[in-house]
Amino acid sequence: MRKLIFLPAAVLAAAMLSTAVSAQDHGAGPGDRGWHHHPHGELMHALKELNLSDEQKASVKQLFKQDHEQLKPQMQALMTQRQALIAATPGTAAFQTATASLAQAASTAAAAHVQDEAALVTQVYNLLTDAQKTQWATLQAQHQAKMAAWQAKHAQAQSAN
Repeated sequence: MRKLIFLPAAVLAAAMLSTAVSAQDHGAGPGDRGWHHHPHGELMHALKELNLSDEQKASVKQLFKQDHEQLKPQMQALMTQRQALIAATPGTAAFQTATASLAQAASTAAAAHVQDEAALVTQVYNLLTDAQKTQWATLQAQHQAKMAAWQAKHAQAQSAN
């Protein structure tokens, strides 16, 4: 019986994770080296390549900290919604209500995460020098080319099956 309670929560959590990952458009192609699993992973990877000054590093660290603190209440609310779903008995009205509530909260959280990520990237980008911005554009183009090659390779492999 206990497994029946956790199964819907696990399925819903997996669906939320895939929604958030899709919304972020993070790929798992070659060269990613797992960066897509870390919050702000692709951004951090690019920043390591830009040789930031100590002042820039401190500013970026502060921006990341502010972003984390800003999202904390929303993530706690989402956890509360998950706990309500887990506590509800499958097939009951309370379970259906908790499911709908969690789905709405997850949708709102995913949208907020995408917007917050975009704002953070913009703030970080504005800290860069002109030379770093040029290098950033080059890194982005290289990443896009790698992802396109990876997607083409996998599309070809799927069509062969």
